[in-house]
Amino acid sequence: MQQSLASLTQALLAAARKAGADAADAMAVEGTSLSIDVRGGRLEQAERSEGTEIGLRVMVGQRQACVSASDLSAATIATMAERAVAMAREAPVDPTIGLARADQLAQGWDLAALDLADPAAEPSAAALEQDAREAEAAALAVKGIAMVDSASAGYGRRSVHIAASNGFDGGYERTSRAISCVAITGTGTGMERDYYGDHRTWQSDLISAAEVGRLAAERTLARAGARKPKTGAYPVLFDERVASSLIGHLLGAINGAAIARGSSWLRDAMGQQVLPRGLSVTENPLRPRATGSRPFDAEGLPVQVRDLVADGILASWVLDLASARKLGLASTGNASRGPGSPPSPATTNIALTQGSRNRDELLREMGTGLLITAMIGASINPTTGDYSRGASGFWVENGAIAYPVNECTVAGNLRAMLAGIVPANDARAHLSTVVPSLLVEGLTLAGE
Repeated sequence: MQQSLASLTQALLAAARKAGADAADAMAVEGTSLSIDVRGGRLEQAERSEGTEIGLRVMVGQRQACVSASDLSAATIATMAERAVAMAREAPVDPTIGLARADQLAQGWDLAALDLADPAAEPSAAALEQDAREAEAAALAVKGIAMVDSASAGYGRRSVHIAASNGFDGGYERTSRAISCVAITGTGTGMERDYYGDHRTWQSDLISAAEVGRLAAERTLARAGARKPKTGAYPVLFDERVASSLIGHLLGAINGAAIARGSSWLRDAMGQQVLPRGLSVTENPLRPRATGSRPFDAEGLPVQVRDLVADGILASWVLDLASARKLGLASTGNASRGPGSPPSPATTNIALTQGSRNRDELLREMGTGLLITAMIGASINPTTGDYSRGASGFWVENGAIAYPVNECTVAGNLRAMLAGIVPANDARAHLSTVVPSLLVEGLTLAGE
């Protein structure tokens, strides 16, 4: 008889106690993943995976170790605990490790309000293949598309349960559904490609497969005839599909692990202005049907809506228990982990304050410069914030798109870039990271 995830975590804790652990937490994850790829009107690949993984973290004094396995037998669980305790006894002393106090733990949560698990039946492989075929056919139906590199559809369901010797015990389930398409135009060295994809928690929220294919084709055709842009200092508009990367760099810089190491370009910026006045970065782990939502963090602490940046001022680090202790602070409920690793700080759903103008209005304000729609590679100095990335998109003249561009590099410093961003109002509200197009002044472009 198959064991429940809750019973597996309790068995892990019991084994840890028996093996001599002073404290422990356990995680059990059960998942199903199904993906279908279509190319040239034929099924190219079909993958399905199912499995359960268990993980155990033990503490012996101020030392810890983690182990994981996919074998769920009682013998394996006992061996895991014995090995973890033996490893912990040889690990270095770390005064910041340890479970949460009982009075810090989440005491109740409303899974129904989060809407993370779609009650609809798992789609069949045939249904996913049909979605992929429809996306490919819709892209190929657009004049000028030479081929579709790939059209895919996928589904996933994942259940998580966490328990600890401090008394915490809880779990939740989430689902995902996705359709994507990559189209190609041109031949030889003149080939260009682009994509479109939609990813949702509930199947019923997905846009149609035909719409995914059409949008992929339109994006691709817009890139036909791309060439290098001019070299110089110009304003740059980061399109909504890539603008979240800028906020991602900010989030990385306020991660408690980086702050505790002293290796962040924002390490001394608490209480200082990091974004223009009027802009806030809000974390909301309780958004219904959002891919980053969760009822509690990986250490059993409650989660809450809060501003990381408030009215342009840096207001909070992103902390788990260990990084918080290193900084003499309290955890912000941002612990994240997998079965085989200890907790570390990470954000959930993020939203940047949107502006009052649309992307076209910001293009007109920009005048002459670069609209970036795709980025490749990265050279980011985490200590200084120096920024350099490969980019492609469109050259803008007199406030209007003039021609597509590729093979260029944009460079600047993140502290200065973020301090002057101007947001549009085009963010997609269903994404986990809700960030609109962002206008940045005076970046250095290396093109022709």
